[in-house]
Amino acid sequence: MSKVTCDIAISVDGFAAGPNQRVDEPIGDRGELLHRWMFEEAEAEANAEVIEAIVDAGAFIMGRNMFTAGRGEWDLEWNGYWGEEPPYHAPVFVLTHYPREPVPMKGGTTFHFVTDGIEAALARAREAAGDRNVAVCGGAQTVNQYLAAGLIDELRLHIAPMVLGDGARLFEGVGDIGLEQTAVSHSGLVTHITYQVSAPRG
Repeated sequence: MSKVTCDIAISVDGFAAGPNQRVDEPIGDRGELLHRWMFEEAEAEANAEVIEAIVDAGAFIMGRNMFTAGRGEWDLEWNGYWGEEPPYHAPVFVLTHYPREPVPMKGGTTFHFVTDGIEAALARAREAAGDRNVAVCGGAQTVNQYLAAGLIDELRLHIAPMVLGDGARLFEGVGDIGLEQTAVSHSGLVTHITYQVSAPRG
């Protein structure tokens, strides 16, 4: 049976992005250090299976802030941070308050823009994914909304050994969710913990 999964990198103090997110620093000040394990050669090799699993889904959901640091009406020349061939190779549903026509990219990724909320985005993503999983990508605010609504089945945290001190924090406003640890592994720059998630109690 397909699941709704979420992979998100955080600091040990719980931030998924640093402060001052902007176009030239989309993960905020020092936020790129959360992902060193994905890009430094030895670490990327050690974590190859985890990295592959992050994009192994039939459809993806992300917040507008993950797609662009812009606000208000769309800059129609902007098609995301990933170049002409994003890593998703599947439909991606972007939460937004501003309508926009779908944006097809190379490699099978098409960005669709959803203006009627997280449940509508999930319904569209499930339909697109068929019997494959749906992945909620981020950022922290989007993941928190899905956790609070009890809509994520499996949460995979990738914890970098660093303190950000400020920024976009995971788990804010999610309520008394249940977390059952099912797997843990690590390398020098990251600890991976997988949780089965149950909806907030009360």
